Amino acid sequence: MSLFRVFLSIICPPLAIADKGCGSVIIVFILWLCGWVPGVIAALVILNNPKNK
Repeated sequence: MSLFRVFLSIICPPLAIADKGCGSVIIVFILWLCGWVPGVIAALVILNNPKNK
């Protein structure tokens, strides 16, 4: 997980995980619409997941 991706996940979580798949982007986008913090947490969890590398 690069520093740029962490910064991007804080600013706009769906953009940070754009290459992880459509389902992940949709989930993070919906969480981001519900509130900024849930979207950021979901993006950081997805970026930190070793299965998605």
